[in-house]
Amino acid sequence: MSSPTARRRQRSTRLTVAVSLLTTAAVLVTAAFLGGSAWFQAFAAFSAVVLGAAATRITHTELLQSRREAARDRAEQAQAYRELTDRRTAEHAEFSAAMTSRVERQEVALTELEVALSAAQKRAAEATLKFNAEARRAELAENEGRDTTRRLEEAEERAAEAALRVAELEQEIDVLRAEVTAWEQQPGRMHA
Repeated sequence: MSSPTARRRQRSTRLTVAVSLLTTAAVLVTAAFLGGSAWFQAFAAFSAVVLGAAATRITHTELLQSRREAARDRAEQAQAYRELTDRRTAEHAEFSAAMTSRVERQEVALTELEVALSAAQKRAAEATLKFNAEARRAELAENEGRDTTRRLEEAEERAAEAALRVAELEQEIDVLRAEVTAWEQQPGRMHA
């Protein structure tokens, strides 16, 4: 394929030849009318027609060649666009498949994370329930320990009071025995 510069030069040469043929025909016709000779006028007219036809033929050939080249360029451009479209379509399909695969992997990962999160929340809820139950048991045990300590203190207090009372009663018994013994030892007392 010729370069655009070469085509311009070729067109320019062809059109220059066509213009020069028409110019030559015009000069001949002008010279023939100025010269006044009949056969020279006939020759100039015939030459003008032939030169005009040649110029028209050159211009027509140039036009057809330009149209063919333009059609060839359009066909090549259409083929290039078709190939580009095919390539882009393939790239798009590949990209679409990659993104679909990536989205599916993300959805699987998200589902797995949701399941793991649900399981973790369930374990956390169970742990919280166990912790609360243990805390209640610890609180009950602590309350029972306080109650037991309080009862123990009360029992020790009662035992101390009872021991004091026993000591008092023993003293009273000792006093009463001493009185009984003293009473029994009194003279004049009869033993029954």
